[in-house]
Amino acid sequence: MTNENLDVMQAAQRTLDRLLPRLEADFSSYAKDHPRDWKQFLTRLHKHFPRLFAILLHLYGEQYDFFFHVEELLGLMAGAWSTRSTDLKALDVSREQQPAWFQDHHMVGGVCYVDLFAGNLAGIQRKIPYFKELGLTYLHLMPLFRSPEGENDGGYAISSYREVDPPLGTMDELRVLADELRTEGISLVLDFVFNHTSNEHQWALNARAGDPDYQRYYRMFPDRTMPDAYEAHLREIFPDEHPGAFTYFDDIEQWVWTTFHSNQWDLNYANPEVFNQMANEMLFLANQGVEVLRLDAVAFIWKALGTSCENLPEAHMIIQAFNAIARIASPALLFKSEAIVHPDEVAKYILPDECQLSYNPLLMALLWNSLATRDVQLLQYSMANRFDIPEGCAWVNYVRCHDDIGWTFSDEDAGALGINAFDHRQFLNAFYTGTFEGSFARGLPFQANPKTRDARISGTCASLAGLEKALKEETAAEVEIAIRRILLVHNVILSIGGIPLIYLGDEVGTLNDYTYRHDPAKADDSRWVHRPPAEPLRYAQKEDQEAIPGKIFLGLKRLIHLRKSVANLDCDTPEFVQTGNPHVFGYLHSGGDGEILFLNNFSDQTQVVSKNLMRLCGLAFPLVDLVSEQVFEDETDLTLSPCQYLWLQTSP
Repeated sequence: MTNENLDVMQAAQRTLDRLLPRLEADFSSYAKDHPRDWKQFLTRLHKHFPRLFAILLHLYGEQYDFFFHVEELLGLMAGAWSTRSTDLKALDVSREQQPAWFQDHHMVGGVCYVDLFAGNLAGIQRKIPYFKELGLTYLHLMPLFRSPEGENDGGYAISSYREVDPPLGTMDELRVLADELRTEGISLVLDFVFNHTSNEHQWALNARAGDPDYQRYYRMFPDRTMPDAYEAHLREIFPDEHPGAFTYFDDIEQWVWTTFHSNQWDLNYANPEVFNQMANEMLFLANQGVEVLRLDAVAFIWKALGTSCENLPEAHMIIQAFNAIARIASPALLFKSEAIVHPDEVAKYILPDECQLSYNPLLMALLWNSLATRDVQLLQYSMANRFDIPEGCAWVNYVRCHDDIGWTFSDEDAGALGINAFDHRQFLNAFYTGTFEGSFARGLPFQANPKTRDARISGTCASLAGLEKALKEETAAEVEIAIRRILLVHNVILSIGGIPLIYLGDEVGTLNDYTYRHDPAKADDSRWVHRPPAEPLRYAQKEDQEAIPGKIFLGLKRLIHLRKSVANLDCDTPEFVQTGNPHVFGYLHSGGDGEILFLNNFSDQTQVVSKNLMRLCGLAFPLVDLVSEQVFEDETDLTLSPCQYLWLQTSP
């Protein structure tokens, strides 16, 4: 420990020694009635406060009222702990004793919009038997909080973190749902949209009314001087919504920082009061029974003049401070980062003391790249170099989500393989919007920027994988290949290592829904094409082996069951292997079940893999494919049919 670090730790201890008597006095009644719980809180506080204090000192130590805000934060944490339920406190202890609980191979996630999938929270509760049938142990409900009428960015413009949007239900219903899900072995996941609030949040309304304290909750400027200075270094996120990163509001004669949409006002984390208030909102959600918070737009949290205002060191510090607060007052809570940025930057958010979980946008993008090119070399190269993450953390691997597809692969990785990254992204956009000759995909462009020629892609898994085109324009053979593509990419997320996350609707082959164009609140946002309501007819056919929804559902259900039977698939990093075939993606998992080699043919044609690969991977003939239960007796090269996947193990 350096002298500087030692000084900070000593300052943390002195601060705690000074503030703790007042805290204990404020909570003396609770401590008297719940001595064991209070002792637990104090033990965790002493353990994690030095780390929290060091971060706060760096962020806010120059402010004259620094210690006032530290004391306020201690009170907020103690208050949250004192109201945390007995069941959740028991969960805290369990999760501290088994910190790797989320890395188990039984973990399988699902994500959906409450209203679109089940109408309301009561409907979600009635769907619990279905979630269990599919094999889910992790359920992410998309933003369900009160938000503005009309355009609200799919719920990401939040007007209150403590109120469920009335058509969906109430906070009491959410708490009951979380309890029932937990009883059934399913962890509830919600979004923590902490970069911004809606312009209808009470803080924003107070700011708009001229309250200077609340105006400091946001970044507001009377003229273009500072916005111009900042924008000289910023990229445009949603150029269709507004150029730049600021919106002018006539009624208050102010330019407000709005990175994403004009009704989403970026919070000012340089203000310690904002930090404390958002920490309090976080703990409130944890006390409703939320076990994982998806941290939205983590890259944009901190602003600094002369920078891109993305992925700054202070953004990491904010999350690390929230992490320390959770360890003190809601230890069962985990964080999942959402950073759709360069892979090097994505990886920086993944730490046990920051975000224990992270979306894997690189894998998602390269799965679609491999389907388009029928070539796995960029996928194999990138995964071999970028899949490994710190111990105690896990990827959340997905094929599709509520958002667009951005081609966030590394230009450096592409260059190492002789691929021009800019040109290749143009190809992928053309391919997945169906304008490239021979494309099987039917997607839509999202936020196309004519200046930079940047664009992203919207569309459901099934439509992007060719099912929509095949049904409308082609034959049964193309339909079958499209189904195989859907199962192939899901096979990868289920077997590569990490937590697989299924965008509900994909498991029954939901197609693009173009009716969003008739809704003025949605017409300008092509992402609504892949956010259709659940189709009862598709779900009614999920057990029909002859129907398309049944073929996909039963195939996926089989893979989920298989995943849960193979202990090797705990959230570790596999060994990525060169298969000797540019169309076949391979990786090896070792463990209690022995060596298992996973081969994935991304080609629409039959492909061959040399028998020598089996020996190099420690396998011996006869081999058994755990998926089909086929036994390969002869020591010959292996032939994979179009879009086939194999889980190969030495036959007992």
